[in-house]
Amino acid sequence: MAYQTPMTIKTALAKIQRQELVLPAIQREFVWREGQIRSLFDSLLRGYPIGSFLFWHIDANRVSEYAWYGFLKDYHQRNLRHCPRLDIPATSVTATLDGQQRLTSLNIGLRGSFAEKEPRKRWDNPEAFPKKSLYLNLLAELDQEDNEQGMHYDLRFLTDEAAKARDATQHWFKVARAYDFTDPFDVMTTLQEMELAGQKRPLNLMQKLYRVVHEMPVIAYFEEQEQNLDKVLAIFIRVNSGGSPLSYSDLLLSIATAQWRERDARVSIYSLVDELNAVGAGFQLSKDLVLKAGLMLADLPSVAFRVTNFKSENMKALDDHWDTIGSALRVAVRLLADFGFSAMNLSADSIVIPIAYYLQSRGLDDSYRTAPRHRTDREAMRLWVCRSLVKSGVWGSGLDTLLLALREVLRGDKSVGFPAAALSTAMAQRGKALSFTEEEIQALADSQYGERRTFPLLSLLYSHVDTRNLFHVDHIFPRSHFTAARLRKASVPEDKIQVFLDECNALSNLQLLDGSSNVSKNDSLPAAWLRTAFSSDAARQEYRDRNDLGDVPDTLAGFDGFTAARRAAIVGRLRTLLGASTPSSDHHT
Repeated sequence: MAYQTPMTIKTALAKIQRQELVLPAIQREFVWREGQIRSLFDSLLRGYPIGSFLFWHIDANRVSEYAWYGFLKDYHQRNLRHCPRLDIPATSVTATLDGQQRLTSLNIGLRGSFAEKEPRKRWDNPEAFPKKSLYLNLLAELDQEDNEQGMHYDLRFLTDEAAKARDATQHWFKVARAYDFTDPFDVMTTLQEMELAGQKRPLNLMQKLYRVVHEMPVIAYFEEQEQNLDKVLAIFIRVNSGGSPLSYSDLLLSIATAQWRERDARVSIYSLVDELNAVGAGFQLSKDLVLKAGLMLADLPSVAFRVTNFKSENMKALDDHWDTIGSALRVAVRLLADFGFSAMNLSADSIVIPIAYYLQSRGLDDSYRTAPRHRTDREAMRLWVCRSLVKSGVWGSGLDTLLLALREVLRGDKSVGFPAAALSTAMAQRGKALSFTEEEIQALADSQYGERRTFPLLSLLYSHVDTRNLFHVDHIFPRSHFTAARLRKASVPEDKIQVFLDECNALSNLQLLDGSSNVSKNDSLPAAWLRTAFSSDAARQEYRDRNDLGDVPDTLAGFDGFTAARRAAIVGRLRTLLGASTPSSDHHT
């Protein structure tokens, strides 16, 4: 490995553009955020070093043996997060072993764009991901004491429209334009176009940016000539595990990618993650979960993320079983969606792993989700899932040990249905019992709207609701009524207004309601809605009984009595469902 003559940013990005500088399959995805990219450019403009790079020269006769990827240019957090696969001709290339994040950031800032989801906008909203380019303010510096990153230059990712804003303190220059400059004279003509010619600060900044991109050899690098992949992989792991750049799962994915022979591990794993996350209302499962599920479902002795666990025989087993692993995970995630779960309310993604193992070990396909003969089995699974999700601490620390214990149970008698009782016993033996104390019951009864445990809790309590169709966690007394002004108008005493506001989002005011019913219910008080939704007193009474509604008051003034009675009913139902002992006299119900 030899230290090479440093090159300019322009030279490096031109090599990327010509596919002479590429990414090996052992590299992970691009993970830097806006602030890190801006900070990199700030360092360059200030003349700070940006660290050395490690490249790997691959001879032309070895190029076809490996998978290669290109650098991202136009990053989109939802639609374009994965590096493109390249079809490299039989010519030598240079691969990046260390420095991918920095080079990709330079590529985005000087040649591309960045689209990240804006806060408080839905993932399925195309307008939540505005396309932005990196801009430099030519008129003002940042106050280093007032910005968290201690940046000196005002660099921001802006839409082209936002960058048109101009006043005495801001005039934005798209940094990517500097990449296309061919000589220093382009700086002067550009400043003339921007009507900034003759101003000292814009001139200094533009000249500095030109020199950083085109003249200064800031890309200092070592180049490894060794063609043996095992040695290169050892170098890669040594370089990338010394600090914080890579997680162990990243390293393990890299090893899998290097060792799989029947398929591209990188493409297979990321594609599966994307497919799983698109199920139902959407999930946010990670590659870490899919990798751990692979270790579990391939029946490897350990499911821990250790490099030693990814030896060649284990990688071959994972490769050989990948089709059945993927199929089981797909059905498992669809089952969770059928049970009403999504990224919004699934508090422990790891629960998908034992479900997938059960399905794979029994040879159950997607028909399991709907076949009448499996109805009892599915219900046992659903109740176990909900119970383990409302119990604190089950899926946290000690996960690997727990998964191995659950796997031993699931390996048992395959002629019986879903072994919920045996799984619960194994969990209890590891300090993760699914039993509940009275204190825990009372805490569950105080759950609030928006908490992740609230849906599985309601699903346990009121299992008659079909969550395969669109449903909502509905406020029985609509939230829109709970403002101080509306409460006063409804003759609620002043001393109870805050109590009403506090109880609005409480579990005692929540129910599971199918989507169409919730739309029709709209702003109606529950008594009025019941009279509209059900044609007979018997039907209304049945609905009230099934959902513990009791006597529903006609007006908002009776809300506190309603929630107190329903909370008591919920506590009683939870004691029966979760097996808590009879309360002592000092517990409120």
